[in-house]
Amino acid sequence: MTLVIKIGGGEGIELEPILEELAALVRSGERIVLVHGGSHETNVLSEKLGHPARTITSPSGHTSRRTDRATLDIFTMVYCGRVNKSIVERLRRAGVNAVGLSGIDGGLWRGTRKDAIRAIEQGRTVIIRDDLSGTVERVDAGLLEVLLERGYVPVLTPPAITEDGVAINVDADRAAARTAEQRPDGRTAVRTP
Repeated sequence: MTLVIKIGGGEGIELEPILEELAALVRSGERIVLVHGGSHETNVLSEKLGHPARTITSPSGHTSRRTDRATLDIFTMVYCGRVNKSIVERLRRAGVNAVGLSGIDGGLWRGTRKDAIRAIEQGRTVIIRDDLSGTVERVDAGLLEVLLERGYVPVLTPPAITEDGVAINVDADRAAARTAEQRPDGRTAVRTP
């Protein structure tokens, strides 16, 4: 059995106690896949680079990050660079054989880009067609199994990749859930209450 643990990326999250507990679990023999976010640091860097974060709200009231190409580039710098490598460094310092990957690497998280997004702007419904966001539909559980069998703790982060090779922003919570559902044989495990 493998535990999939998700750490958020919001402001004020204390990583040290979480990573210490995770290291203790690994030392006790647990197989773990760690998924993380990085939204707060992305917002901070976006401001510094003069491309502040923008959100869109769907007609149903769901709010998400507006992901144009510049935003995706900043997102990738933070998630795949600063946050991912910081977590890997801390885990390795704690004796955990961690390896950091994005959903792009090896096609680990494959998904579909949203063709169009309906959003409410100034009280009107608009259609956005240039957004680079989507949903993880497939996880390469075989790649994860290779790493886990060799004693690595995969530390995973968005973005994901489409079948035609386009990086897409995906929700890390949903990507973690999809990762937890996958089995090494490529089938989806279904749990009922």
